[in-house]
Amino acid sequence: MLNESQVRQFEEQGYLVVPDLLDAGLLDDIKAEYKDKLSSLCRDWSGEGKLPDVADRSFNDQLQAVVDAGLDYFQPLDISWPIAEFPDNTPIHLGESVFRMTRNRRTLDALECLIGTEITSNPIQHVRIKPPLTDVASGENRAHIVGTDWHQDRAVAREEADTTRMVTVWIAITDATLDNGCLQVIPGSHKNSMHTHCPSTQLGIPHDRINLNDATPLPVAAGGAVLFHPLTIHGSRENHSRSIRWSFDLRYNVTGEPTGRPQFPEFVVRSQTAPDTELHDYNAWRELWMNTKSRYANKYQDPLSYHRWDGASSICA
Repeated sequence: MLNESQVRQFEEQGYLVVPDLLDAGLLDDIKAEYKDKLSSLCRDWSGEGKLPDVADRSFNDQLQAVVDAGLDYFQPLDISWPIAEFPDNTPIHLGESVFRMTRNRRTLDALECLIGTEITSNPIQHVRIKPPLTDVASGENRAHIVGTDWHQDRAVAREEADTTRMVTVWIAITDATLDNGCLQVIPGSHKNSMHTHCPSTQLGIPHDRINLNDATPLPVAAGGAVLFHPLTIHGSRENHSRSIRWSFDLRYNVTGEPTGRPQFPEFVVRSQTAPDTELHDYNAWRELWMNTKSRYANKYQDPLSYHRWDGASSICA
């Protein structure tokens, strides 16, 4: 649970750092699950002649070998489908430890203090495993791999969710430091309206619209998290270390309010009024995501239909 001071900081500043949100056991399980997944991918790539045999190396060393070989590890390790058209053989990671992370009791206790007892897991979610910037391929601009432009999370949800009470939970799996690309925020920016976002490295707010002197970096140890309001302006620094920086973005909203990504599955994680609606079954959760693939794979989706920004605004010139 959060104390009054923590709730007040979230309300006044638009963000809150919460240490030790994940216990050590769950953190270890997530790391082990991803190590098994990456080892399996490496064995497949090695068998295809795309990668040396690195299956017995550490997760960090395996990922480095994958990056050096120019192989795309992001989607096979991600926890969401792409929003644009994708073939039916598109990979996704729907591991049991990921499901447990979405239902983590400490996370839900904290959220209850901010948005109440009726909580839904929002499907706008991703893993971010960022290698050292010096090893990233030229032209790579995905926010899941390199530094992230200044933005508001509300901007990547459909307009129907503009009044949804929502919180982003950014969870550190490795220590997030100034050197390896921790988050940074503009405190109090959630009290203002939505900014126009423009195509840049990714999709972001032009720097001349932000007072960067107010930027506050948020280092957080592994297992800790940053909670922030969907209008809080934030981004991440680039990874200038020699190791990976690994985190998850999870989002939660008040049950019954639009998620902003209706084509993907939502589910109830806590309910005081209707506890029988809570999803506790890992296999049922996995099936939700697989059923979504059945409905949308190989069917054209315009990614702009899930973003409201096309770069036409005069401030994007």
